[in-house]
Amino acid sequence: MSWLVSPFSADFMVRALLGGLLIAAICAVVGTWVVVRGMAFLGEAIGHGMLPGVAIATLVGVPPIIGAAVSAAAMSGAIGMLQRRGKLSYDTSIGLLFVGMLSLGVIIVSHSGSFATDATVMLFGDVLAVSWLDLATLLAALVVTLVLAALLHRAFVAAAFDDRIATTLGLRPRLAHIALTALVTLAVVASYQAVGTLLVVGMLIAPAVAAGRWTRSIVSTMILAAAFGMVSVVVGLLVSWHAATAAGPSIAGSAIALTALSAAAASAVQRSASRTHALESRTPVPESVS
Repeated sequence: MSWLVSPFSADFMVRALLGGLLIAAICAVVGTWVVVRGMAFLGEAIGHGMLPGVAIATLVGVPPIIGAAVSAAAMSGAIGMLQRRGKLSYDTSIGLLFVGMLSLGVIIVSHSGSFATDATVMLFGDVLAVSWLDLATLLAALVVTLVLAALLHRAFVAAAFDDRIATTLGLRPRLAHIALTALVTLAVVASYQAVGTLLVVGMLIAPAVAAGRWTRSIVSTMILAAAFGMVSVVVGLLVSWHAATAAGPSIAGSAIALTALSAAAASAVQRSASRTHALESRTPVPESVS
């Protein structure tokens, strides 16, 4: 079992593990709603929308997560403004800003003397560089996520099915949508250092999709998604250690692979149950002896 335990004898691997587990929990809660509401494109766009802020923060010497938070918040606000004032559809607004912010970020990064290094860290993350301060930030982000998700659970559920019903119940679906967008932004920013701007959506939606094949409620999906996400973190870090691969992509790749395995297993179980039901329905019922 040394192959399983020895990698985590290093302090930086312990911090990477703890950070990954916290990120998995955050993404499980938010990612479940992203899948239910079909907001994956928003998560992808915010992930790329962080790039200009991260690039500026890197060049100026400010902590990158601050630049990421500011840029992601600006991206979220700009999407809403284009929707309201520009009379554009939701996905069109996201698409325009997605390309614009990504281009701006690459232009800014290209002025850096270490363009290749900076770009690689921004796009693919560096979970092995997580510090104790980063862990405290992630823990705070998890607490905020859990509190908001609990307080707004009824509003999120109602708005997911019908805005009119939510309005009738006095649950303010517009406010629920804004709050959910804020949670997506928080999850993307929190996950940025681990898997980067390109792969963040993998951690956001893959565990939730994998869990959705086995659950029937929102809360149970969140719990199972957290478990799947944490398994992906452990597997990804082990692959990174033993195969000398990049940690962030290894974690994201593990999450996608786990989703594929979950889908295959769920389909196999469903086919087996269908065959069993078919055999039982064909079995003649013995006549009672008088």
